[in-house]
Amino acid sequence: MTARRQFLATAAAATAAAFAMPDASAFFSLGRAPAAAPEFAGIDTWLNSAPLRMADLRGKVVLVDFWTYTCINCLNHLPAVKSWHEKYKDKGLVTVGVHTPEFAYEKSTKNVKAAIERLGIQHAVAQDNSYATWRAFSNNYWPAVYLVDKTGHVVYSHFGEGRYAETEKTIQTLLAQ
Repeated sequence: MTARRQFLATAAAATAAAFAMPDASAFFSLGRAPAAAPEFAGIDTWLNSAPLRMADLRGKVVLVDFWTYTCINCLNHLPAVKSWHEKYKDKGLVTVGVHTPEFAYEKSTKNVKAAIERLGIQHAVAQDNSYATWRAFSNNYWPAVYLVDKTGHVVYSHFGEGRYAETEKTIQTLLAQ
């Protein structure tokens, strides 16, 4: 086997293994301690909210949703995020959409505000143009959901669309604790 074919075979196997891996939440059930949630770092602008700090949200369940307004998967995922916000905001859930731009024009606060209005987003939105919060969470995906428990630890994550029932059940469980 040539070096190129060996490399391609190894890369294909690694890619398949990565996509077969469970969410981080599965690791917690294996006895690994949840990681402390990072602070919202380098936020350019807060929309629909005064600036939030993770440290001030202890005692609440926090849903952190990484998104951008031109991502079709984010737009498909958004109705679930909005629903959870409306359904659980008075029960202790704080929803924070971290808008991290994929394209230069998405860095414009004016454009983000227009998208928030057009999409009917009522929850807090942090504009993360520098990717500082993205990097703090070691995130690599749009959309990505992280759930932070009342003690300030990331206890669940999901990347991409789907698993809406599982995510909502986890929200309910965390709120009941």
